Amino acid sequence: MKKVIVVVALVFGAVFSMNAQDKMMKEDKMMKETVQKIALEQTPGEFTQKNLTVKEGTYIFEISNNAVGHDVGFVLVEKGKDISKPENHIQTAYVTEVVGTGKSQTSKPTKLAKGEYVYFCPMNPTATDNTLTVE
Repeated sequence: MKKVIVVVALVFGAVFSMNAQDKMMKEDKMMKETVQKIALEQTPGEFTQKNLTVKEGTYIFEISNNAVGHDVGFVLVEKGKDISKPENHIQTAYVTEVVGTGKSQTSKPTKLAKGEYVYFCPMNPTATDNTLTVE
């Protein structure tokens, strides 16, 4: 009986160890992926950058509030989708906190596939035809 318990414990230990190593390897691979920054500035009623073109990849958005006078945010949506529906927003692109006047905030890493996107700020409010093209 002791042998059976020892064998079962060894099997569970080996399986647990392999799963932990697989998870660590996947996390390590994600951390090694290059994350680039897209810096965007808002002034009263608009983004200073209206059109951007970037390569396919993973990006962090850094949004700066340049004298807007109140908090701002950031919304990114695939072009052609209804921007008024939050389920169409790319939520990882939201800044992690609203951006106060004279401050900057960043988003979470956001993987962008080839295509066109629109970005805007409903809090500023800005135009909804700012374009991000991913090649």
